[in-house]
Amino acid sequence: MAVALSAGEARRLGLAAQGLLGAPDRRAGVEGVLVGLGAVQLDTISVLARSHELVPYARLGPVGRAPVEAAYWGRPPAAFEYWSHAACVLPMESWPWFEARRRAWRARHGERSGRVEARAAVLAALADGPKTATELGGAKRGGPWWDWSEVKIAAEQLLSEGEVVCVERRGWKRVYDLAERAVPAALLAQRPGDHECAIALVSAAAARLGVATRADLADHHRLRLAAVDAAIPDAGLVPVEVEGWGQPAWAHPAAVTAAPPPGRHRTTLLSPFDSLVWDRARTERVFGFTHRLEAYVPKPRRVHGYFTMPLLSGGRLVGRVDPAREGGTLVARQVSLAGARWVPALARALVEAAAWVGCDAVRVERLAPEDLRPAVEHALT
Repeated sequence: MAVALSAGEARRLGLAAQGLLGAPDRRAGVEGVLVGLGAVQLDTISVLARSHELVPYARLGPVGRAPVEAAYWGRPPAAFEYWSHAACVLPMESWPWFEARRRAWRARHGERSGRVEARAAVLAALADGPKTATELGGAKRGGPWWDWSEVKIAAEQLLSEGEVVCVERRGWKRVYDLAERAVPAALLAQRPGDHECAIALVSAAAARLGVATRADLADHHRLRLAAVDAAIPDAGLVPVEVEGWGQPAWAHPAAVTAAPPPGRHRTTLLSPFDSLVWDRARTERVFGFTHRLEAYVPKPRRVHGYFTMPLLSGGRLVGRVDPAREGGTLVARQVSLAGARWVPALARALVEAAAWVGCDAVRVERLAPEDLRPAVEHALT
């Protein structure tokens, strides 16, 4: 029999699963955030900071770059980069559960890739130690950023297949290493079957989402729906009916049996690549909030801005901020807010973010609704 949940209960379970409800575990630090989330998405865009820095910031508050980089790319390696929801940093212990994906890449590439010599050259060079694509012979041919050299393509193929791994970055450049050197032997030796991998990833997705539909479970690690459907009966999930969702859902048993976490809801700006809002359809269903990244939309067609960050407060998504920095000022180029009651939350989030990135002033440019400006400026002072 399915467990009945209200929409509010499902939302709170999701927030708790994402580490955004209750007191943050500061002793576990950024490493604890990574393990708790299971995946942190990477992206090249840097406004206030890069997305992989914004994710722990949203959960722990101001945290320095050094602890973030030590958690993701420290020694000995505790994490690796791979394709999950997108390009992500993943805890090292999850290495075996992506074997099905690596196996699929091996079937797709291998000798049929037409890059036999380039692949062999990469492996030979890495035998001497970890290297960036530049150190391997050059990342680009000379055209746009996606115009990769043969050696860069070969390195990325080998990474997808699991022969090569990235457990370090230098100046935002991937450092490639042999998996046999960087991944613990006990993990490297595990070769679970496709169904076993799907069970593990579906179970992990349920634990990180709190309550999820089959589409939610599939989107979290980009699994095929058929694989999710086959894995659900073996993943130990609890069937759930959520008020207003209108479709079957599942929860990890720990989510529906645990007591609500102590502490308060976090008020913060979220990266547009934060795993709380990865899935646009889920975000709209759970929060009634339409979220789109407009960085790649032509400027005249943008509605909310280049790098719109959702404002989380009181367990709800209550606004949007498109931030920038001008010297010592954090500039909110465009702000939209759900109502006057959320003005203090907006001010608190802006001031905290400004202090975190070394700004001592905040300026709001466009504001919707505009009649909230006196209240916003008063709250900021």
